[in-house]
Amino acid sequence: MENRATLLRPPPPDPNKAPIENVLEVTELAVLGPNIFTNARKPWHPPGARGIYGGAVIAMCLAAAQRTVADDFLPHSCHCYFLLAGASNLPILFHVEQVRDGRSFATRTVQARQRGRCIFTTTISFVKDGSSGAPGTQVSHSSAMPIDPVTKLPVQPPPDDYDGEPPSMTQGPFQGTQIQIISPSGTSTNPRDKKTRQWLRSRGKITGGTAAHLEALAYISDSYFIGTVTRLHNLWRFPQFKPEDFDKLKPDMQEKVRTLHQWEGMGDDPRDMAGRPTLGMMVSLDHTIYFHEPKRVKADEWMMNEMESPWAGDGRGVVMQKIFAKDGTLLATCVQEGLVRLQPPEKEAKESKL
Repeated sequence: MENRATLLRPPPPDPNKAPIENVLEVTELAVLGPNIFTNARKPWHPPGARGIYGGAVIAMCLAAAQRTVADDFLPHSCHCYFLLAGASNLPILFHVEQVRDGRSFATRTVQARQRGRCIFTTTISFVKDGSSGAPGTQVSHSSAMPIDPVTKLPVQPPPDDYDGEPPSMTQGPFQGTQIQIISPSGTSTNPRDKKTRQWLRSRGKITGGTAAHLEALAYISDSYFIGTVTRLHNLWRFPQFKPEDFDKLKPDMQEKVRTLHQWEGMGDDPRDMAGRPTLGMMVSLDHTIYFHEPKRVKADEWMMNEMESPWAGDGRGVVMQKIFAKDGTLLATCVQEGLVRLQPPEKEAKESKL
C-alpha cells in the first residue's frame, strides 16, 4: 500500500484563515477512540533535515490538547521530547491523555505516533484565566525589550509592509528578517557573550482566536533554535563541501549557499569561513515553552526573538529564547537542548581527497 501523508483527504485551504492555521489544522478521529486527532495536511520536511519540522509537531500537539480543555483554560507551560524523526509521507496520530482537571489547573499529555511508534511526546499544563486574582494583587516583573546596540533604544520592528526576504525564504507560513548576531561589548568572540535576534510573524491574518495565535507561536518557536549554537560558535554549516571549494559550485548553488549564509547572520562571503570547524550533526532533543501572556500573543504581528546559549559541551548545547511582542511585552520564554557534533577532522581530510 502506498504511503499517505494524511489519513483523510486533505481539505482545501480555507481562504479565511492564515496559511499557518491551515498548516496546523488537526481533525478529531472519534471513530478510533476519545481524544485522538490527526494532521489534516502533509507536514513540512525541511531540506536536509532528518525528519519533519519539529515546530509543526509541537504546535499540532498543542492544538489537539487545547481541543480537550474549556475555553477559559490557557496553556502556561509545554515540555516536549523529540524521540524519533517524523516522516512527512505518513499520517500522525495525536493521542491526548486527560491527566488532571482541577479548578485552576489542567494537565494533558500528548503522544504523536506514526505506525504505532511514539515520535514525540509533550506534557502541557493549562491555567484557568483569572484564577490567580487581580493583577495588582500578584508579584510581577518581566524582562525588558532588548536595546539596539546602535541607537541605544529598544529595538524597533520592521514596517508592516516589509518585503525584505530573499525569494527562497518566502515559501513558509511565517516570515522573518535576517538574523543578527549581537555581542554586548561589540567585540567579544566568546559564544557565551553573544546573542541572536530576529523579527518573525505569521503570514496573513489569524482568525482562530487565542488558541490559533498560541499554536502559531509554538510553531515559530522552533525556528533556528538549536542552530543558535552553531552560529555563536561560527561553525561551517555545509558539511558536503568546504568553504575553500565554494568557487567550484555551480552558480545557482553558490547563490543558495550565499543567501542562506547571509540570512543566518554569518557574514557576506561563505569563503571567509575557511578553516572553521564543520558541523557534523545537529538534532533537537527537547523543547520547553513557558507562555507568560497567552492572551496578548498576536502571532500575525511582529514578534522579536532573542536567543543565547548558556552552555555547550559533551556533544550537546542548550539555547534559551525570549519572544517579545512589538510593544515590548515578554510573551514567552523557551528552552531547547540538542545534539551538536562536529565533523571529525579525519573525515574532513579523507573526503577532501575524493
